[in-house]
Amino acid sequence: MGDALSRVVATDAAGAMIDELRARHGPVMFFQSGGCCDGSAPMCYPDGEFNISDTDVYLGNLHGAAFYMGREQFAYWEHTQLIIDVVAGNGGMFSLDNGTGRRFLTRSRLFTDDEFNALPAVKEGPRDT
Repeated sequence: MGDALSRVVATDAAGAMIDELRARHGPVMFFQSGGCCDGSAPMCYPDGEFNISDTDVYLGNLHGAAFYMGREQFAYWEHTQLIIDVVAGNGGMFSLDNGTGRRFLTRSRLFTDDEFNALPAVKEGPRDT
């Protein structure tokens, strides 16, 4: 699943699905949806096709794909590690997993105090390329 000190990690199933989507669509990126029409699903897009703003937080790479969430949502989730998994079902309407019969799902766990204190600071806005 990845390093315990990563803010976001992929299960083996999620990693395999990211590889499938990357093979079909090229490089991909993720944005953790905070609600609206697709609920709170991790949304997968072709890299660069979702506009990241200065109020979005870069959490790190998920199986080689940049992963973001909004600053306000991050304020609630900053003490948790996001574990991206795959389950049966329909993906988000705008996400690349839509139509595959599977969808990404966010699970989480709280960081220990020691883990949280060892995490690097997050960066707001688009990552440097």
